[in-house]
Amino acid sequence: MAAQQKLPQHGRLMLLCFLLAVLCEARAWQMHYSVPEEIDKDSFVGDIAKDLGLEPLVLAERGVRIISRGRTQLFALNLRSGSLVTADRIDREELCAQSVRCLVNFNILLEDKLSIYSVEVEITDINDNAPRFGVEELELKISETTTPGFRIPLKSAHDADVGENTLQKYELNPNDHFSLDVRSRVDGNKYPELVLEHSLDREEKAFHHLILVALDGGSPIRSGTSRIRVTVLDANDNAPVFTQPEYRVSVPESMPIGTRILTVTATDTDEGYNAQVAYFQEKNLGETSKVFELESTSGDIIITKSLDYEDAKVHEIDIEAQDGPGLLTRTKVIVTVLDVNDNAPEFYVTSATSSIPEDSPPGTIIALFNVHDRDSGQNAFITCSLPENLPFKLEGSVDNYHRLVTTRTLDREQFSSYNITVTAKDGGKPSLSTDAHILLQVADINDNPPTFPHMSYSAYIPENNPRGASIISVVAHDPDNEDNAHVTYSLIEGTLHGAPLSSYISINSDTGILYALCSFDYEQFQDLQLWLTAWDSGNPPLSSNVSISIFVLDQNDNVPEILYPTLPTDGSTGVELAPRSAEPGYLVTKVVAVDRDSGQNAWLSYHLLKASEPELFQVGLHTGEVRTARALLDRDVLKQSLVVAVQDHGQPPLSATVTLTVAIADSIPDVLADLGSLEAPRDSQASDLTLYLVVAVAAVSCVFLAFVIVLLALRLRRWHASRLLQAAGGGLLGVPASASQFVGVDGVRAFLQTYSHEVSLTAGSRQSHVIFPQPNYADTLLSQESCGKKDFLSAAPQSLLEEKGEETFSQQAPPNTDWRFSQAQRPGTSGSQNGDETGTWPNNQFDTEMLQAMILASASEAADGSSTLGGGAGTMGLSARYGPQFTLQHVPDYRQNVYIPGSNATLTNAAGKRDGKAPAGGNGSKKKSGKKEKK
Repeated sequence: MAAQQKLPQHGRLMLLCFLLAVLCEARAWQMHYSVPEEIDKDSFVGDIAKDLGLEPLVLAERGVRIISRGRTQLFALNLRSGSLVTADRIDREELCAQSVRCLVNFNILLEDKLSIYSVEVEITDINDNAPRFGVEELELKISETTTPGFRIPLKSAHDADVGENTLQKYELNPNDHFSLDVRSRVDGNKYPELVLEHSLDREEKAFHHLILVALDGGSPIRSGTSRIRVTVLDANDNAPVFTQPEYRVSVPESMPIGTRILTVTATDTDEGYNAQVAYFQEKNLGETSKVFELESTSGDIIITKSLDYEDAKVHEIDIEAQDGPGLLTRTKVIVTVLDVNDNAPEFYVTSATSSIPEDSPPGTIIALFNVHDRDSGQNAFITCSLPENLPFKLEGSVDNYHRLVTTRTLDREQFSSYNITVTAKDGGKPSLSTDAHILLQVADINDNPPTFPHMSYSAYIPENNPRGASIISVVAHDPDNEDNAHVTYSLIEGTLHGAPLSSYISINSDTGILYALCSFDYEQFQDLQLWLTAWDSGNPPLSSNVSISIFVLDQNDNVPEILYPTLPTDGSTGVELAPRSAEPGYLVTKVVAVDRDSGQNAWLSYHLLKASEPELFQVGLHTGEVRTARALLDRDVLKQSLVVAVQDHGQPPLSATVTLTVAIADSIPDVLADLGSLEAPRDSQASDLTLYLVVAVAAVSCVFLAFVIVLLALRLRRWHASRLLQAAGGGLLGVPASASQFVGVDGVRAFLQTYSHEVSLTAGSRQSHVIFPQPNYADTLLSQESCGKKDFLSAAPQSLLEEKGEETFSQQAPPNTDWRFSQAQRPGTSGSQNGDETGTWPNNQFDTEMLQAMILASASEAADGSSTLGGGAGTMGLSARYGPQFTLQHVPDYRQNVYIPGSNATLTNAAGKRDGKAPAGGNGSKKKSGKKEKK
């Protein structure tokens, strides 16, 4: 039995020890202190070091600091003494209004272990506020019929203190008619009532002045006073009465401004003016009077300012109802504000890390933060969450503190930074949420070598490139960061044709651009192979290689080379023979050419650039074969000159030309015999035509000169008859030198245009200019004897030409588009450089003596038969249309600037070689067959 009694006692003892341990642990996590308000700054509040079980000097080492939820810091830590002190003067009334207990809660953080401790400080009240009335002077109106014992509620005083320091009693100054009675409301607050002790007599005393004093219970006692002015009225003996002694209404804090929340009603049993009731709201020191407005006539209470549950949960409104004469009664309206979920959670980040290495282990703390919601109840219940698929998680702690930690090792190359969004969501309906963004940078380590986008590269560069030309840009990418991603490039040394690659190619170590150090030649080598290395700048550095193939592209830098016909070495002109019996398509010869380029640049085409008779021969476009285009006729010239152009297909194309001389005969002796048989007839025909032409020109010139002389004589006679007649007898030399203007005849222009004559005379000059029309015989054959003869105009004395110092004649011929002469280079009137189409005389002048000498020379040459229509080399024949031997000094040889393309066909030797001698050409100068011209 004794053992059974001891066992329960032992169990109770263990239970008591367990409860004491739990209480001690709870005490360790929360500390409570008390301090009176209005004490000085740095006043002692509590010994934090002692309560934490730490030495004062250890507090700074462990990073102890106070954490508050966004409000003003009221307390501070004295790290030297380890005590909690006030950070400033504390006003309890401002902090907690009239709450019975004023508690300030905050947390203390130990940063070394991120431990949180809760601290609660109670602010005790002192008597620092005196009672105060809402108005300093109160006016009351009482009817003289009011019976003794009538009570009039007076305005209450307000004391901001609490407990014994708040309002305790009222006192009224001694008087004969009134006394003071203090009563208590339902909520325990006291309010004074003025009691009529004796009947009033307005005729005896119309006004009564009273003083009401409100006293608190503090030490020392504080008081406040209000003056009361009582006006005695007649007849109105009933005051208004409210329908309820106290009104209560509940309003959600989201109620909009302007909403009517309640209507108070008071009735007065009097009639007429004494029954007219007006409502008034008592003014107090709080914010209630600014939140609501009372309509004086209807008694409606309207919201004038937004309600906020977090600022004030209850509003008390004191309302007076006063009738016309002034009797009043009071009531109270209690407005309860209902909480609405109108506040989103708020974040307070305590500690956060902006960067961590990518090899940090799982569980690394990123941030510590607190979440708070100003709402209450379910609206303040907060849940925190993170987006999915992030390598982070949240760990809860005390007082809504959370830790953000990693769940796995990070990879900077996959994600270099994280913008972590933490969402805090309350439990209201609808729910409100707040996002906090934490930017985390992942620090790089050198764990990746540079990589090339391709396994190998190919580059193309045209030959003849300039030195220093860029070939290709090779870029390697390193997914690391900063120095670990800084890539440099280098070439692996090799040889090409016995020379190092570095003499051909160089590379920019920073950009990876390859440059050519020399000009490449496709004909020497077509490609080269090399290896490139990319290094990063990490520690240790990492590298990778890639192969590069550089191909040299061919350019059209070689002109076609003509292999046949070749240029004779004996100084003679090569001749190809074409028999007169040759049918159309007969192979006369073949032009063979090659091109050192390749591809399209070596494709050759052959063209007939120029021929004595273009319709007689044709050249194969791709074969270079020269064939007859038609059957040979007796009227065809024995000697044919062909210019064949060979052109490649490059851009731009290059070409070469060769001149072929083709003799139409079966053999060289036949060619000489045919030329001898044609000499006599051709010379006779040319002499007759020349004679007729010279006679016609001389006759027309004489008539024209006579007409000009007559006109000049008439003109001069009008000016100075005797003097000008004398000058007219001596020729044009008599024109006075003092005349400064042109002498012209009005009717001459029509005559000159009709016969294609131009005459230019200038006063004071010994020069004149006459141009005669010259017919053109394009089909007149040339004789061998006429070759090398001069034109009849060129027979004029050379001294006469030198005296004039300028060209004194021109030829006129029909325009020929085959010639490609400019307007200034064509012979005849249209080629005159000083010609004028406005009717003035040309400036190119020669006098009458020169004209007569030229006519005589022409007539003499025609009589000798030495001048033909075609003219010879260096002559000025009458027809220059088809005479390429025309060699005025100012007219260039049109054959020097003509180029036609060719082909790459090979020689077939169909016609064989022929004798290299040829008869003299009609142009009076020898041409060498096979001469090549390059464009």
